[in-house]
Amino acid sequence: MNANSAVRHGLSRWLVLGVLLVASVYFLAPVWWLLVSSTKTNADLFRGNGFWFAHFALLGNVHQVFAQQGGIYWQWLANSALYAVGGAAVSTLIAALAGYTLAKYQFRGREFTFNSVLAAVLVPQPLLAVPLYLMFSGVHLVNTYWAVLLPSMVSPFGVYLARIYAGASVPDEIIEAGRIDGAGEFRIFATIALRVMSPALVTIFLFQFVAIWTNYLLPVLMLANDHLQPVTVGIVGWQAQRGIGPTAVPFNIVITAAAISAIPLVVLFLSLQRFWRSGLVAGSTK
Repeated sequence: MNANSAVRHGLSRWLVLGVLLVASVYFLAPVWWLLVSSTKTNADLFRGNGFWFAHFALLGNVHQVFAQQGGIYWQWLANSALYAVGGAAVSTLIAALAGYTLAKYQFRGREFTFNSVLAAVLVPQPLLAVPLYLMFSGVHLVNTYWAVLLPSMVSPFGVYLARIYAGASVPDEIIEAGRIDGAGEFRIFATIALRVMSPALVTIFLFQFVAIWTNYLLPVLMLANDHLQPVTVGIVGWQAQRGIGPTAVPFNIVITAAAISAIPLVVLFLSLQRFWRSGLVAGSTK
């Protein structure tokens, strides 16, 4: 390597490090501000350094969050857990069945079906919110749990990822061996394919869980009852009440509620990281 090449290599390395540093600050600064602000009183939020601690009031803020409006925050968390866990679990199972079928069976219209799934991946989900509302309104499902659960049970990206992973990771020889041993198709899928596909399925579950937990537009359109709403809609409702009337919610309570709502996502990512990391890369390396 000559001197010019060494200089160019060093400059490119520092450029990449600089871009990564800026990106890290961009993504981590709001998280740090949220954590710091959740420990402050309402008065401290509007004075001093917004990125550093003042009077430590985290425990009091947490207590007020769960006591606010008759403890409805517990209900919002439970609703979010129901929508996210139920929707992600069913969508993962459907994605596994559909992806395995598209990868391992030959049938008429297979490529058309898979191309339709790819097209669905490209459709922004907010575009479907109003049509879904009109459709569910016609069958009287608006303002029920099913109005959020049913759309959450379908994941085109999950079907795509499951199909790619099943095609790369489930050997045809194992399937044939199972058939020779007398196992049915569903038993082969349940006992062999699901175990092999588990890293991809964990990744699908995690992505779908996060998408449902953080979804705002669909539940705010579908649900008018406060006791059916997820935590995202509830927090925005509290934010809208800030400073208005006797039911006003202090800003520090809204921020603390937002910080608490992110804890399940962090715990899920950390506990499942060894699965979803391998699920993301396995399809590209096999």
